[in-house]
Amino acid sequence: MQLVIVRRTPGISFSMDVYADNLVKYLKQVRPDWKITECAPNSSGDWRSGTGLRKYYERYWNHPRDVVEQSGDIFHVIDHTHAHVARWLKAQGKPVVVTCHDLVPLTHPETVKAESRLPALSAITWRYSANGLKCADQVLCVSSHTAGDVIQHLNIPHHCTSVIHSAADSHFRSIDPAIVQDFRQRHLASPQEFVLLHVGSNQVRKNISNILKALKLTLDRGIPARLWRVGGGFTTEQTEYIEKAGLSDRITQFENIDQSKLVTLYNAADITLFPSFYEGFGFPVLESMACGTPVITSTTSSLPEVAGNAAILIDPTHPKTMADAIALLYQDSSYREQLVQRGFQRVKQFHWRITAEKTAQLYEQILERYQSQTLQSENTFKVINSRKS
Repeated sequence: MQLVIVRRTPGISFSMDVYADNLVKYLKQVRPDWKITECAPNSSGDWRSGTGLRKYYERYWNHPRDVVEQSGDIFHVIDHTHAHVARWLKAQGKPVVVTCHDLVPLTHPETVKAESRLPALSAITWRYSANGLKCADQVLCVSSHTAGDVIQHLNIPHHCTSVIHSAADSHFRSIDPAIVQDFRQRHLASPQEFVLLHVGSNQVRKNISNILKALKLTLDRGIPARLWRVGGGFTTEQTEYIEKAGLSDRITQFENIDQSKLVTLYNAADITLFPSFYEGFGFPVLESMACGTPVITSTTSSLPEVAGNAAILIDPTHPKTMADAIALLYQDSSYREQLVQRGFQRVKQFHWRITAEKTAQLYEQILERYQSQTLQSENTFKVINSRKS
């Protein structure tokens, strides 16, 4: 089989790189005889700078033209923000799968407004791309919750969706305790500090404001907590709260870190806080578990689906509930260790080899369906011609 993987330009999105790189890596292992070609938008020049208009030309015109020129038995668009490419492929009669990771701009439209230089144009083009999912032979969803969103918001039939979970990268694991101890010594004011790690952007759905309020409540209880933040900076409103609540010296921000340092951070933290309002999957939950760090996450969206019984699930709208969970893990080391062991077991249920195998089977089912339809059409054509003669 000739498979074409249509991916984002590497380096644009860490999570999309994780998905694409691991899927290709393990597809090559589970189907070693397949020929796999990767196709991404042109990354040369400065098309992502300036007004951003050239970006739209590259993404919505030039890149799709390049994709349809590729030779392949089946095409897999691995990021729903490029689902518009499915329109071009279907016009050529080519089998296509599109992975949908989430529908954040539909469920949380404020995200587009806050992050785009041209929010109106971004909203229109994103909707155009998302509607491209309707042209896919199958929409591969990374969680059942995302599949529900696709069905509800895009009116795509249930039978046109398949749920195949993502997984944590194999680099996320427990590391040498000596490395962890050295890291904590260099980044903590005291060995007694209880570290709360949050990994993610400062989008509203990431719930940073309530994390800060939970930190304040935790400190008020006499727990020597420290927040480690990996991702974007704080908003003006959040910065004002930090100063007013006296939290400045209890927060450490880590910026521009590589995967190796992120692994160290997970290992060195006492708890991972991931109380998002919405996630299509939630990589940090599994990454933390793989590193042996207990997780507090939300009862919302896909997070219970990923966490199972291996994390504390809380209502993300209530900072006090979050603080209660932090206090429980601070005071009860045996329960903390119980969550660690549950986490190790939970992670085993999510592996990129499993993801790749299920994805490969989906390709084969679609291709078999196409071949059957082609054979049926050929037979019908022969019957018609025989009657004419």
